[in-house]
Amino acid sequence: MSKPSIALFDYGSGNLRSAFRALERAGGQVELTGDLDAARRADGLVVPGVGAFAACMAGIAGHGLDGVVRERAAAGAPVLGICVGEQVLFEEGIEHGVETAGIGVFEGRVDRLVADRVPHMGWNTVEAAEGMRLFAGIDPAERFYFVHSYAAKTPPPGAAVATAVHGEPFVAAVERGPVSATQFHPEKSGDAGRALLTNWIEGLR
Repeated sequence: MSKPSIALFDYGSGNLRSAFRALERAGGQVELTGDLDAARRADGLVVPGVGAFAACMAGIAGHGLDGVVRERAAAGAPVLGICVGEQVLFEEGIEHGVETAGIGVFEGRVDRLVADRVPHMGWNTVEAAEGMRLFAGIDPAERFYFVHSYAAKTPPPGAAVATAVHGEPFVAAVERGPVSATQFHPEKSGDAGRALLTNWIEGLR
């Protein structure tokens, strides 16, 4: 059986090397690309992201990736967002009082975590909604690796959501239709992260 094709999109932000290796180990045929046609035709599209919401959106919009993500979501073609790649799927992000429009696949906004210590950096458990594909077969006690200061805090309507707590509850992962996303870094999350990526890739077949 051939491996599902995955376009890991390079728009100038993201932990691309480790994400590429992790997706390959999880069973994908991965192409690191900045080509929109490759992003359209792949079985799965991965949107990575590190750093600031506004900077990531500038790169995404500058490459035209926002339109492709919306096209795929409307067509039922799978998309996976990672870290800030999850955040930009929401309607807007607010950083230092500045609002930046996101891709808008999910309703809601991304805002700064209210916690004694920010950023939220390190390992944390998540509580996944029953039946989430990403977490199939993964022990609820498993921990995933987070590095972020901002997060979505309100689940989008009709979505299956996994939550974590750092000072307050936030959206740690979300699934709705063909679009999935994680606030944590599965590529840095050891065996649990590999199992999650394998679950997503198996859903591409």
